Amino acid sequence: MRDINAKEVSQTVSRLFQEANFFLPEDAITSLKRARESEESPVAREVIDGILQNAEIAAREKMPLCQDCGAAVVFLELGQEVHITGGEFYAAVNEGVRQAYNEGYLRKSMVKQPYSQRVNTKDNTPAIIYTDIVAGDKLRIIAMPKGGGAENMTRLAMLPPAGGRQGIVDFVVNAVDEAGSNPCPPVVVGVGIGGTAERTLMLAKKALLRKIGQPSPDAEVAELEREILQRINNLGIGPMGYGGRVTALAVNIEVFPAHIASMPVAVNMNCHSSRHKEAVL
Repeated sequence: MRDINAKEVSQTVSRLFQEANFFLPEDAITSLKRARESEESPVAREVIDGILQNAEIAAREKMPLCQDCGAAVVFLELGQEVHITGGEFYAAVNEGVRQAYNEGYLRKSMVKQPYSQRVNTKDNTPAIIYTDIVAGDKLRIIAMPKGGGAENMTRLAMLPPAGGRQGIVDFVVNAVDEAGSNPCPPVVVGVGIGGTAERTLMLAKKALLRKIGQPSPDAEVAELEREILQRINNLGIGPMGYGGRVTALAVNIEVFPAHIASMPVAVNMNCHSSRHKEAVL
């Protein structure tokens, strides 16, 4: 059994959320530069130039990439040989979020009673926490600040199995088409297929954590990713909705077995600021 102090958890969570908001991941920067080279529209190229310049300024000044610093989504992989000491585990995670959003001057967006009073919690807590118990004596923490514009474009469909592969392609492409400029393209499109309704939504969100440009290790899924990406980029929405060839930087698909009567499919998007950061304790 290995002990990890709750204070170390809080400090790590705080650091990860600040870094995720300040520093665009290298895979996103590389993908945007490639998109700029392949983009045919002068206006779209100018938009991508602005996005890259914004990332440079944010990193240099340690300022948020976007005014929407997101809901604090935290994925935890807790080794079964780990013992959290010195405090309650989830309380430590929320303390880390509180520290990050206060010390990093990040916009706090969480509100209580979302259907009525909508009073800001003033520290961006509570975090949205998902925990998997895994083998080993490590704790993996993934911080994902999830902006409202992209999250609002989430879609779920319980497709009939007879819809098959084409049904999935049409549903995902239509979801991006309907989203238009709202999720601040060029987007990363996470797709979940299979499981149950809530499981496929989680698959779609976790798909966004894969590096941009890294295809699925399953050849059949990778081919599906390529086809959907091509169709999305033929929509003409373009960077920030100004038209162009690059509406999405990547389509990442995760698949799970499903009931014989079901074919759940979910779409969850990240904007061009594909923000996530992780650490292992």
